Amino acid sequence: MSSHAHDPNCIFCKIVAGQIPSKKVYEDDELFAFHDIHPWAPVHFLIVPKAHIVSMAHVGPEHEALLGRLMALAPRLALEQGCSPYPDGGYRIVVNTGAEGGQEVHHLHVHVMGGPRPWVKG
Repeated sequence: MSSHAHDPNCIFCKIVAGQIPSKKVYEDDELFAFHDIHPWAPVHFLIVPKAHIVSMAHVGPEHEALLGRLMALAPRLALEQGCSPYPDGGYRIVVNTGAEGGQEVHHLHVHVMGGPRPWVKG
């Protein structure tokens, strides 16, 4: 199964459910955003769907609206969290997929990173 409401063994599902504390950036009915616990940049947060979608490889046509909302939300939150505006400022949006893509938590998540360089990584 590629998408379901909740995986009781998933750390991001536990964060969304409030079972593990996080520094919340944003929440609505479908999306949850929180600061990365090991930031690579001055601004580094994650946006996750509340539904447990394993990875980008598991996304289908039924997820188009959700992913569109997620990507449209990222720029607003990036600015709110301290990224400087385009074109001199900016941010990076990264989605790691699978082992070779560097995915460590198997719940679809988008990294939003920005702020003055140099960054720890990236």
